[in-house]
Amino acid sequence: MTDNQLRMNQSERIFRIKALEFVLHEERMHGDFPLIRPYDANNHIHTFYSFSPYSPTLAVYQAYRAGLQVAGIVDHDSLSGAAEFKQAAKLAGIGSTAGVEMRVRFPKGFGTLNNPDQPDCMYMVAHGVCQNNIDAFNRYLAPFRSHRENRNRRMCDNLNILLKSAGIVLSYDLDVRPLSFANEGGSVTERHLLYAVAILLEQRFGRTQSLLDFLRTSMMLNLNSKQIGQLMDSENQWFRYDLLGILKTNTQPYYLAADLEMPEAADFVATAIQFGAIPCYAYLGDIAESVTGDKRAQKFEDDYLDRLIVELKNINVPAITYMPTRNTKAQLARIRSLCDQHGLLQISGEDINSPRQKFICEAYSDPEYRNLIDTTWALIEHEELCQEKGIAYGLFGQMNQELPLAQKIEKYSRAGKARYEVKKHE
Repeated sequence: MTDNQLRMNQSERIFRIKALEFVLHEERMHGDFPLIRPYDANNHIHTFYSFSPYSPTLAVYQAYRAGLQVAGIVDHDSLSGAAEFKQAAKLAGIGSTAGVEMRVRFPKGFGTLNNPDQPDCMYMVAHGVCQNNIDAFNRYLAPFRSHRENRNRRMCDNLNILLKSAGIVLSYDLDVRPLSFANEGGSVTERHLLYAVAILLEQRFGRTQSLLDFLRTSMMLNLNSKQIGQLMDSENQWFRYDLLGILKTNTQPYYLAADLEMPEAADFVATAIQFGAIPCYAYLGDIAESVTGDKRAQKFEDDYLDRLIVELKNINVPAITYMPTRNTKAQLARIRSLCDQHGLLQISGEDINSPRQKFICEAYSDPEYRNLIDTTWALIEHEELCQEKGIAYGLFGQMNQELPLAQKIEKYSRAGKARYEVKKHE
């Protein structure tokens, strides 16, 4: 990272914002503006309030420099970075959306859904959280974060059994928790655990054959040629993130099933709606080769997607979020067709939690996916109206019950773009 980026990533929020103000002032004084990408957006950017190399401020700056006109924060189990993200987006002159991602319980007999580690466990995202509901929604999330930490500690014990042969002892309080912003309402995830392990493994073995041997024997990992190349590359600046991704490809030796940290899916949906948010199922789809390198080839929900959509509708899920770069054309055509068939809003979001991932989604250069940009602008207006007038004026609020979905999207998208243009020139 550059010095300016490091300043936007420092521990104190007020200084992160001041660093952004300084950088933007300097760039604009010198006529340094990013190339605008009007047909690109990302509503699923993680920050270090869950796991990410980016503070909310730096995440916004990276999105802005990539040319995005809209960016959205989504952290696991936490909305603690949302207010900062929105403040930074306002300074950068781009639109912003806020959301939260959670694992929920959904025991409907499907088995593996969109979570590779645990059956009957489903990832959902609540998009479109307006600013005046952030704190209340975050209070609802706090007990789930606490339960997650309790399970993290027990998984730390399991990891220590695996690490014992290397003489490594992993401390949750000294090695794992300090990597997070848990003291400020952030969540501690499995990625924090494994990043701490990656640090200790690098210190113990370096980038050596001994590391590869340990990963294969003690951690029970199968390494492909690409992964070996990353771990042996002495110039690899993202070594720890790559090692984390490799460790995450096989969680079975240490993983403990999530329990108390998961609300029932129907309860989470109802709570999100109560706060004016839009609960979404996060479609994953069968994977042949993971884009991010942290998921092995595996089957997820594609075999029973039609039945799953029906069950989601039964608990009032109004939207699906998906990532065009993660899926094949056939997968995308199918999920989009099912959304149209069942009247489900389509929301885009490219999962950003590693420095190797791009803020730009090249798939949006295809006009076929421009509807996802329209939806993003509609989310902007949804959040603004929920804040100004109340949740009855949101996309799925009482004031819009009679409008067909396509008309809602067109109306809110147009208004969101107009609002953005006004704010940009204020």
